[in-house]
Amino acid sequence: MSTTSSPRQLRLPKAERRAQLLEAAHAVFSERGYHGTAMDAIAEAAQVSKPVLYQHFPGKRELYLALLDSELSALEGRLVTAVSKTEDNRERVNATVRVFFEYVAQDSGAHRLIFASDLGNDADVSARLHTFEEAVGRAIGTIIEAQAGLPASAAELLGHALAGAAQTGAMRWAAAPEVPLETAVELVARLAWRGIGQFPKDIA
Repeated sequence: MSTTSSPRQLRLPKAERRAQLLEAAHAVFSERGYHGTAMDAIAEAAQVSKPVLYQHFPGKRELYLALLDSELSALEGRLVTAVSKTEDNRERVNATVRVFFEYVAQDSGAHRLIFASDLGNDADVSARLHTFEEAVGRAIGTIIEAQAGLPASAAELLGHALAGAAQTGAMRWAAAPEVPLETAVELVARLAWRGIGQFPKDIA
């Protein structure tokens, strides 16, 4: 008789187990949404027992929020890195748009967890999204401030506008990806640059 442990019996360090559970939850939430997902399904996808799942996350909501934190942090990092790699504002516009489009183009469906969540009215979810949007808008605004020749508040407003346009365009494209990805990125980036590229100018 074999004594080989089944996947459910394997013991992993806490951090590895948590990452495994988040990965499984990611797949199930992306496919079924928050309300259509049960902890049983996540445990099954992770090949663990429900008690193991509850050892790391006391409930479905806490698991969803942890996953949302992870996704938002990763996306924010990608955006800040992309716009920090160049000192040319046109390239920064292109980079911002590209990050959003490539993010929604992923097979993982991660963008639905953030931008199309069926838990969007939850106060904690809304607060996390607001914090993300503020951080991204501020980061982009700070980076373009010097070259745009604008006060910090005006540059931050441009940062929010650029991120918002890129996100909206990307989500629309994800819903109906009839335009090739590269063409879509170029179109939205060109539109955004026609606005931001007009600075520096005196504004009343």
